[in-house]
This record gives sequence, C-alpha cells and structure tokens, in this order.
Amino acid sequence: METDRADGSAVRRPDFGIDAPYVPAGYLAGAVVAAVPAVLFGPLWWITAAFFLLGAGIYLHTTRRGKFVAWERLLDRAAIAEDARVLDVGCGRGAVTVAVARRVPRGRVAGVDLWRRGDQSGNDPATTRANLEAAGVAERVELHTADMRDLPFPDASFDLVVSSLAVHNLPRSEDRDRAVDEMCRVLRPDGRLVVADLGRTARYAERIRARRPSATVTRTRLGPIMWWSWPWGGTSVVVAGPSGE
Repeated sequence: METDRADGSAVRRPDFGIDAPYVPAGYLAGAVVAAVPAVLFGPLWWITAAFFLLGAGIYLHTTRRGKFVAWERLLDRAAIAEDARVLDVGCGRGAVTVAVARRVPRGRVAGVDLWRRGDQSGNDPATTRANLEAAGVAERVELHTADMRDLPFPDASFDLVVSSLAVHNLPRSEDRDRAVDEMCRVLRPDGRLVVADLGRTARYAERIRARRPSATVTRTRLGPIMWWSWPWGGTSVVVAGPSGE
C-alpha cells in the first residue's frame, strides 16, 4: 500500500494479504446464492444470506486486524529478549515475522514457508521481502523455502518458535505431528513455543508435552471477533515454555 509522507513523497506500507482467500469468497458466494430464493420465498432465506455476510465480515476483520491484535498480546506475554533468535513457521507474507522482528533489534528472525497462494493471497517470497523492507526489519530476517516437516536448522537453534494458522494446512495427522516435532527439535531447552491454529491444537499440546516433558504447556481459545473461528472448532493458541511458568 502506498501512502504519502508530509513532503509529498511516497512510502510503502506492508500489505499482509488475506488468509485462505477462498473462505471469504465462499461466504460471499453463499450470500449471493441465498439472496435469489430470498426474493421469491421470504425471510428465512434473507436470514441465511445475512449469516453468510456476517461470516465474511468476521473473517475479513480477523484476517486484516484481529490476528494482529492477538499476536501483539501473545508476543507481549512471551517477553522476548532483544537479542533472541526466532523462527516463524509458515510465515506467509510476514505479518508475525514483522511483529517479532520489531521486538528483537539485536536478534535474528528466520521465516519458513512453501509460499502456496491457496494458504494466503499473493503468497510469494518477493512479496514477503518487500513487506520486511517496508517495515524496516529486512536486515534482521532471513527467508527460507522449506517444509515445516523438515526444518533446515540444527537442533536447539532458536529461543522462540512461532506459527500462525499454518500447521492445519497439512492434511494428515502424522504430518502435523511431524511439524510439531520439528518445532520442538529446533527450540532450545529453555525456549518458548507459540502455535496458533484451527481445531487441532489439543493434539499439538499433547505432542509438545511428549517431546518436552519438563515444559509448562497451556492451551487457550481465542474469541471469534479477535480471531475468526467457525466452523473448524475455533482458533486456539498453544504456548510451551520453561517449567514453573
């Protein structure tokens, strides 16, 4: 997005796109389809059309604003050291990557993704790099094209590992388990893991406890206005940190 400085010159702001753009498109298509019988058959179909429009509105709110508010709060609680090394798994266009990089002015951030556009509109490493540059954090971030089931980093490489609405894109439970295992592998023994996702986070928490038995692991559901949740069982966040927290 281009805006103007006070002197009239242009400055680019980051644009993080829309998560799973087919979802709001489907809601809007449903509203249009329901509107046709609504004209002919009355109130019940208007209620159906309104339901689809509400779903689209909530989804667009959360993908464009709600998730940013939620992640700022999650990162506040994480109390990240300014020199921390951080990994963002499924970084997409860099929304969480930028938020983390701003908190580690003396640290480094790595972002990993396969850059599939079905997962996020305009998902592309060049777009992500442009967002990092617009946010002023590009010099502290490295991007990797890699599978979350096989992360290209040594064991115990990161102080913090984060992932936002990414793991559920793996269709098989064994693949999601492997991705969680990989996040645990590259996390330092006293590090912190924060994974927000749809519907399957109870299993993630169990997997983390099995891989890091000394860690304190919590799972919290996020509200639908703060972060869109229906129909996949809600968006929840799993946090694993040093024992006793």
